[in-house]
Amino acid sequence: MKPTAIGYLRSDLSGAAQNWDEIRLRSLAKRYGYDLAKTIVFTARTADPLSGLITIVRRINAEAVFVPHRRHLGVEMPLTLVSTCDVITVNDESTYARSYFANHDRTVAP
Repeated sequence: MKPTAIGYLRSDLSGAAQNWDEIRLRSLAKRYGYDLAKTIVFTARTADPLSGLITIVRRINAEAVFVPHRRHLGVEMPLTLVSTCDVITVNDESTYARSYFANHDRTVAP
């Protein structure tokens, strides 16, 4: 059984490339061996998108979140998310592993 993942993006950041970003999320998740359960799309007007994303991650017990680029999650990599699941960026294929951040008390700036 493949581990479950979620795609996440902000439509205001993806703009006209949103469909392409969604395709890239699915493609990388598949290549990394994940079952992409769904892609969550929020806007700039979404109240507290990080809490909403974490709630969904916990509800479906996702192992990872795939994002087109780190900026979809804000200025700094949110440790509350990384402590819940791995975060994988599509643009540079970086992985922010919860096991690493659980052992290191630091944030990741852009």
